[in-house]
Amino acid sequence: MKQVAVIGAGTMGNGIAHTFAQAGFKVQLIDINEILLKNGLDNIAKNLDRMISKEKILEVDKLNTLANIKPFTDLKLGVTNADLVVEAATENSDLKLNIFKQLDEFCSNEAILATNTSSISITQIAGVTSRPDKVIGMHFMNPVPIMQLVEVIRGYSTSNHVTNTIMELSKTLGKIPVEVNDYPGFVANRILMPMLNESIETLYNGVAGVEEIDTVMKLGMAHPMGPLQLADFIGLDVCLSILKVMYDGFKNPKYAPCPLLINMVRAGKLGVKSGEGFYDYSESKKAEKVSSQFLK
Repeated sequence: MKQVAVIGAGTMGNGIAHTFAQAGFKVQLIDINEILLKNGLDNIAKNLDRMISKEKILEVDKLNTLANIKPFTDLKLGVTNADLVVEAATENSDLKLNIFKQLDEFCSNEAILATNTSSISITQIAGVTSRPDKVIGMHFMNPVPIMQLVEVIRGYSTSNHVTNTIMELSKTLGKIPVEVNDYPGFVANRILMPMLNESIETLYNGVAGVEEIDTVMKLGMAHPMGPLQLADFIGLDVCLSILKVMYDGFKNPKYAPCPLLINMVRAGKLGVKSGEGFYDYSESKKAEKVSSQFLK
């Protein structure tokens, strides 16, 4: 396996491309948005510079990594010769299903099709292809170049050969793969998202403020980051999407997203990516609490 195509140049996509390229793979990074594609490549370069400053890699490693990445805005051209495709588009089931229909048409018959989805059914995605045995989940954690875990999710028809191939491949990236089964949210988000949602409910019900909730969890539970700040970093829109998938999949009210989360997403307060969520990330007010308007 030499050629890897990564679809989506956002936070997860450029992190996945960075990780494969640094491990010596030839990577075709694909995004239909030229601006996002350029920003993704710029972010990879910045992250490599950060690693150089921390003496984790040398300048030559940066140059080799960047040389291994080739950008594409055309999906068909970007995936034609790929041995493995990792889809890292927005967490939207309709979008992912459409992408996989095209991948099934454009990719070689031997290519493995992986998705970085954090909650959507691998079996459902595989069902729109003619190769469900070659469709699998590779759920990387953010930031991808640093976090060691990869959730490897088997769909109903995923073959043992493909699962073993992806498990071994993850190890060559310096990751620790964990095989899990195909249920909404898998393991990571099935446990994480209800905790984040309950933290938002705690704020919504006026039990405590943003900083107080995060402080309790950091000091009392030894979490490196409070749940509300973590939700901001994940993206409140992403949290909402995952909770909706879990609620639809299990029909259990404990996964129903908090009204405060819904209203904040409607208002465009998505966290770090929009400059404001539970905290204010603008240059003048970094890490300040948001206005109490959303609690009314």
